[in-house]
Amino acid sequence: MAKIKEGFKGERFVFLPEQLLEAYSQDPLIGHLYIRKIGYFPHVKYHYVQKEKGCDYVMLIYCTDGKGWYQIDGNTYEVHQNEYIIIPKDKPYAFGADEAEPWTIYWIHFKGDLCTHFQPAFPNPKPVLPGEHSRLQDRLQFFEEIYHAFSMAYIKEYMIFASLSLYAFLASFICLESYRGVVSQNNERLSFSGKVIHYMQENVQHNLSLTQLAAYFHYSPSHFSMLFQHETGVSPINYFLRLKIQKACQYLELTNLKLTEISTLLGFEEPAYFSRLFRKIMNISPSQYRQNEIGRR
Repeated sequence: MAKIKEGFKGERFVFLPEQLLEAYSQDPLIGHLYIRKIGYFPHVKYHYVQKEKGCDYVMLIYCTDGKGWYQIDGNTYEVHQNEYIIIPKDKPYAFGADEAEPWTIYWIHFKGDLCTHFQPAFPNPKPVLPGEHSRLQDRLQFFEEIYHAFSMAYIKEYMIFASLSLYAFLASFICLESYRGVVSQNNERLSFSGKVIHYMQENVQHNLSLTQLAAYFHYSPSHFSMLFQHETGVSPINYFLRLKIQKACQYLELTNLKLTEISTLLGFEEPAYFSRLFRKIMNISPSQYRQNEIGRR
């Protein structure tokens, strides 16, 4: 089997020179917890990393699609969609993507005086499942903000922002119930369609079918579709596709991501199909939409 560490289609990652990180680590707002490297790997078949002596940093891996595996302390764990692992420093480990269903992962290497305090008591993967009170998209949006700040971290203020934001990002995993609890009361009052729409928003990067949506809410596809359309006037899949394009508009306006990267983030296997759907719904191409919005600023 082929084994690849980096160099995947659609991958994004940013790092800074070790010399600059060392200088930054002397700052009290940075040195306690800071990013060494950060990235996103979509559907990375043959992904494989082995560190026989471990590393001098801690690593978070958040799997949002597909699956992979993780070896540490003589044990092997499967890592599934909507699960994360935090790999401790100075311990031998290995991990990789499943060959049949390769994972999509967001990952961060982090260092600092406090980095080991974020290591788990047990190494097994932890779930971060979508649901009525989940905030998956909030977390991914926060990741993009941190990624963008770190990409500009040759300017010290951006490095400070990325470092301070890292506390909150890691807390969204290890303090999961608290992270969800601060907004859960609003979701309690949602209608049926409101709960479905929230679930769609949380899974906007996936390709959900009507059958999958109906099964999650414990209805037959026909009854589920009838209930949703009665409240919204739109079929569930039509609404889901419009949510994807709405999210695409946000990426086009607020980030410098390429069209192919946006397409991948939203679960489209073919960028050409993404562009056709965008034009069909928005009556304009993605490129023209971005150009128009930039012109209005």
